[in-house]
Amino acid sequence: MSFTKKEITYILDMLRQEYPDAECALVHQNLYQLLIAVVLSAQTTDKSVNKVSGHLFEAYPDPEALASARQEDVIEIIRTIGMYKTKSRNIIALAKELQERFSGCVPDNYDDLISLPGVGRKTANVVLAVGFGKQRIAVDTHVFRVTNRIGLVSEKDVLKTELALMEVLPQDRWTEAHHSLIFHGRNCCSARNPECGRCVIAGICRKAGL
Repeated sequence: MSFTKKEITYILDMLRQEYPDAECALVHQNLYQLLIAVVLSAQTTDKSVNKVSGHLFEAYPDPEALASARQEDVIEIIRTIGMYKTKSRNIIALAKELQERFSGCVPDNYDDLISLPGVGRKTANVVLAVGFGKQRIAVDTHVFRVTNRIGLVSEKDVLKTELALMEVLPQDRWTEAHHSLIFHGRNCCSARNPECGRCVIAGICRKAGL
């Protein structure tokens, strides 16, 4: 049974009230840093990325600097995060394409973003939402788990979840919902031991109500 619009508004309102400071947890100072940080965050935690990104951006403060970096040097900086070999190769190639195709600037549209090395659908949506203020739903592991668990959607993969959420959530709250759901997944609705007893939406959650 799907939620009504009133119930969805209630869920979003309660999550906003519970996590008023929910926003992108990746430390960044500009669009270049945001894009690189999001690419690095794939299949690892934002905390892990934040531990290395400061050193990375100090060494390579702009796309031009990163484009000319040696992969071995980048690996030394980001070695503690997952898939560091692939990610080091991708961010150097990404920086080169930013230089060659976009005059060193991060593009502000989806098609151009996903054409860059290491940039997939989730990364592009995060950059568009956080960096350019566009309404986007980026589905990471937290958003996928929480939205399917509570019953907002019922989908088997990330893409179908994103498309389904775009149908049921009000568009002017897509980005807000993305951040709130991530915070809820990290702080309460964890994968193995969800804390339903203190969940602000337990009364309406389909799983908690079973």
